[in-house]
Amino acid sequence: MLTALNALQSTAQPFTVDVIDVDADPALVARFDELVPVLYGDLAAPELCHYFLDAAAVRAYLASDHLSPG
Repeated sequence: MLTALNALQSTAQPFTVDVIDVDADPALVARFDELVPVLYGDLAAPELCHYFLDAAAVRAYLASDHLSPG
């Protein structure tokens, strides 16, 4: 998923990716268990996708106001 996600990067819509090892934290294992890999734009919001990259969901998130400052 990370490779596919990085392929969506552009100079017009740069982003950073924080990779979190779910197996290193029992609370994360309890939350995500079999959903790994899972992708969030914001951990307080619903997931964008799991198992495989949903490019349309990522593009919609990137185009949304979620990334606008203020």
